[in-house]
Amino acid sequence: MQANRIQVAGEFATTRRIYVVLKGHRTIIATPEGHIFVNPTGNAGMATGGTGDVLTGMIAAWLAQLLDAEAACRLAVFLHGAAGDVAEGNEGQVAMTATDLVGYLGDALNQLMGKGKDGEP
Repeated sequence: MQANRIQVAGEFATTRRIYVVLKGHRTIIATPEGHIFVNPTGNAGMATGGTGDVLTGMIAAWLAQLLDAEAACRLAVFLHGAAGDVAEGNEGQVAMTATDLVGYLGDALNQLMGKGKDGEP
């Protein structure tokens, strides 16, 4: 599967008419319509227990707000990885935990919105 991640995710999503989020180096999002997105954010430090649970919660939260599954998956995956990148810069990869990741979600969202750490432009 790892050798053909994009193909496997795409086929699984289209044949079952579901959204697939396949975590890993460059997390993949596949849609029932056959669209594939490869996320540019994130790092190896995120390969630790609990980070997938954080991502699941983020997808559910964005879905509840946006009512658009594709947008919710794309935004949650991007912000999840961006928070991991901020955590890497501040905590390092080796000892990163899911709790560290959660602690940097606000910073990642502020970066995406072009704001500083304090939320101001």
